Amino acid sequence: MKTFNDLIDEVQEPGLCHRCGGCVTFCTSINYGALKLGDDGSPQYADREKCIECGLCYSICPEIDEYQEETKKVSGWTPPMGHIIETMTARALDPTIRAKATDGGVVTALLVHLFDRGHIDGAIVTRQTGPFERDPMLATTRQEIIDSAGFYFDSSHGVKHFGHDYSTYSPSVQEFRPMMQKGLRRVALVGTPCQIKTLRKMEAMSIVPSDSIKITLGLFCSGNYIFDEEERKKLEEIAGIAWSDVRKINIKDELMIHLTSGRLKTVPLEGIDFMKRYACRFCPDYASEYADVSFGGIGAEEGWTTVITRSPIGRAIMADARGNTLELYDVSNRPEMTTEIRDRIRDKSMKKKAYSKRMHDSLVRSQRGGRG
Repeated sequence: MKTFNDLIDEVQEPGLCHRCGGCVTFCTSINYGALKLGDDGSPQYADREKCIECGLCYSICPEIDEYQEETKKVSGWTPPMGHIIETMTARALDPTIRAKATDGGVVTALLVHLFDRGHIDGAIVTRQTGPFERDPMLATTRQEIIDSAGFYFDSSHGVKHFGHDYSTYSPSVQEFRPMMQKGLRRVALVGTPCQIKTLRKMEAMSIVPSDSIKITLGLFCSGNYIFDEEERKKLEEIAGIAWSDVRKINIKDELMIHLTSGRLKTVPLEGIDFMKRYACRFCPDYASEYADVSFGGIGAEEGWTTVITRSPIGRAIMADARGNTLELYDVSNRPEMTTEIRDRIRDKSMKKKAYSKRMHDSLVRSQRGGRG
């Protein structure tokens, strides 16, 4: 039985940990208390003596190959980039949400719609805590959902937030939790591909807290980026900007820097590779292939969001929101637009998968060389 020690050796030490928080979430949710997230977001022992070496933290990790087929089955995943029911572009009907959001505000509008309809009691989102800094939060009011709108740029450790703030039980672990810490049982999770996959692995294994997450909204992800002082200074030089003049940042096919003057500066993604978190170089998922609905800006016109529905529930909630809180882009004058967008997503996905494989192969070779 492999344990957290093996996670340290196989995932953390090589730099593969995405810091999604799944391993810590499970451990805290069932009140073992053996693990915690460090100040830098990395999982670590809180109290080694409390670890019962059950091995579930190891199995949950998205970098571990266990339960891959079961995870694909839970999400209905099909090659080459997950199950796709429909591709469209949309935006929020509420101009207040559009003004606050990065692209078309579809994620926020959809969460508001689900909350107003009584389909969810809350949503795990992120909120801005400083200039270009965001932390995870559990939004339990309409206004909190709207206030969370904006660019999801750095890793939020959103799964960790669920485990620390409240948890519930599922049949396989109810003996460890005689009652729920809180009563919320219908929650939407907004997350990056690694976070969504971690949740799907939990679902495949029927463990806490997956049974309370009813809807997963995944974000297209070229990678998470570090914005420490050193990285910001280098980006200022590359883009020819002053950090104090930056109003908003977005990523589509390139890094888009919106300045307070109204000007737009762009930098090719290859030019900011030095800012990418190391573990992101090994992630093969660009389009949140395990989510109910995936969202991003690629292929959409300014102010609109590209949307992929992937599951029956994802298709249903999008259909219910159309005309109520969401407006669909009229493609009658561009009938080829949907196909073009899907081709661009597929191209980005295939490139990320190929790059991830090269990185993994290189890592394996270096490890073998080190042992030789």
